Amino acid sequence: MKRLAFSILLFAASIFPAAAQTYYDIDVDLPSYPEMAPVPDSPVYYAPGVDSNYFFYDGLYWDFNNDGWYSSAWYNGPWEVVDPVYVPTYVLWVPIRYYRRPPPYFRGWHTGRPPRWSEHWGRNWLDRHNAIYGGRSGRAPAAAPLPQYQRQYPRDNYPRGAQQYALHGQRYSYQPREQVVQQHYQSRGITTQQHSQPLQREGRRDEGSREQRR
Repeated sequence: MKRLAFSILLFAASIFPAAAQTYYDIDVDLPSYPEMAPVPDSPVYYAPGVDSNYFFYDGLYWDFNNDGWYSSAWYNGPWEVVDPVYVPTYVLWVPIRYYRRPPPYFRGWHTGRPPRWSEHWGRNWLDRHNAIYGGRSGRAPAAAPLPQYQRQYPRDNYPRGAQQYALHGQRYSYQPREQVVQQHYQSRGITTQQHSQPLQREGRRDEGSREQRR
């Protein structure tokens, strides 16, 4: 039932652009900025002390909650739903052992490897995802710097609304690589200098072959 509801939500977001900017309550309500640690050999961070599937990549926090992906520029939200097709490959490649609350269908899968997303979401998802992120190979990019300035804003002094995005634009100078992150910044009025090169297709087209080799 949750899968059906989430699919309807994504469908509505694709038809009505305003729906894509709706905020959602998920299982993240932190008293203060969390300690983040790098995932080995990855440009992604995870939060060892957060009881959630909580990551940071390319200037955004990412959380996998109730079989859906969400993102935010601030550590405690507000959170926006992200269609799984557009979740960056490096986020999806985080091994299962770094998920603090793995869903039941992860059971039996190798914890040192990423979840079998194509097995879960299907071939159509894989083809669409590879059309966006596939075709590049080579070393992973450097990890984006963490927005450490957010340590100054615990739960009882947490900014809201336009204040969040003004602070982020003023205090965090990192330029995102991913188009989905760039669009998030633009839709929130966060001023960033866009790269002149085309969208960096960081996800290699071997995700399907990875699934087949398991």
